[in-house]
Amino acid sequence: MSPSIFLPLLRELSGTYQAFEVYSSAHVRSLGLTPAQFDIVATLGNTPGMSTKNLGEKTLITKGTLTGVVDRLADKKLVRRIASPSDGRSQIVQLTPQGEKLFARIFPAHLAHMERAFAQLSQKELSGMTESLRRLRGVFAAAHSSKE
Repeated sequence: MSPSIFLPLLRELSGTYQAFEVYSSAHVRSLGLTPAQFDIVATLGNTPGMSTKNLGEKTLITKGTLTGVVDRLADKKLVRRIASPSDGRSQIVQLTPQGEKLFARIFPAHLAHMERAFAQLSQKELSGMTESLRRLRGVFAAAHSSKE
């Protein structure tokens, strides 16, 4: 397959992600958090906490950056680290009561913010895009697995 066939898709995918980040990040910053901090708070919300490894896998934050972001959230008393009951070598990161209150306030607000953009699309368009992206993710996962 010639790169000229999929290059427009790569450009559109990249541009879409950048536009999403600009729209989402502006709102997150208005809530007093960085996008990385929001990602962690949103990921930990409604959970008993998770290992730093699991948290890194579920967020878009690299391992090196994750430690610093968790440190800053801990300094703000929004998260805490506790020893893992099943693995003495790892820690569980969980929201503090203050972090849970923050999550309960900002997560619905951010969903409402995102809904204003997505409301411009029909249910059929949303479903089609979701399925296309799911398929694309599967293609990349399969390509990655076949290289290992």
